[in-house]
Amino acid sequence: PRQSRRRKSLAIAYEPGQGDGAEPRRARWEPRDWREQLERIREMRRSRDAPVDEMGVHKCYDSSAPPQVMRYQVLLALMLSSQTKDQVTSAAMLRLRRRGLTVDSVLQMEDETLAQIIYPVGFWRNKVKYIKQTTAILKQKYGGDIPSTVEELVQLPGVGPKMAHLAMHIAWDSVAGI
Repeated sequence: PRQSRRRKSLAIAYEPGQGDGAEPRRARWEPRDWREQLERIREMRRSRDAPVDEMGVHKCYDSSAPPQVMRYQVLLALMLSSQTKDQVTSAAMLRLRRRGLTVDSVLQMEDETLAQIIYPVGFWRNKVKYIKQTTAILKQKYGGDIPSTVEELVQLPGVGPKMAHLAMHIAWDSVAGI
C-alpha cells in the first residue's frame, strides 16, 4: 500500500489550567523563511521603479474622465493587460484613449480597427472579441457602467477573478479580496 506524503499535523498540548479548556491548539504552519523573503521583497520594491509603477493598469485610464468612463477604461486596461507587458498595455490604452475610449465609441468601432489599435497585446484576437462582447453587455445591462461586484464582473467575457478584484479596487475603491 502507498503511504501518503502529506505531513501529519502535530497537536500542541497545554499545561492544565492554560487556555480555555477546549481542544489543544494546532501549530500554525508557515513557509520556511517567509518573513525574511518578504523583507527582501519590500527592500527591492522600496524605490518603486518597475514598469508597473509607471505604466500599470492603475495609470492607464483618463483620471479626468467622468467616473463611468474611467471605470470602463480601467476594465479595458485590465482585459488588455492579461499576458501582456505593462509597456504594451499602456501604449495600447493610449492609442484607444486618443480615439475617445468610451462604451459607445468601442461599440461603433469595427473589429478590424480595434484589432489594429490594440495590437501587439497578447491574444489580441480573443481580446477584440471579449472587449466587444463585454462592452455590449455593459451598455445593455449596466447602462454603460461596469458592475460593482466581483460576482457580476466575473460573468463578463474575458474577465476572471483576479481582474474582477483589481477592478473593484481601482475602479470602485473597494477591496473585495486578494
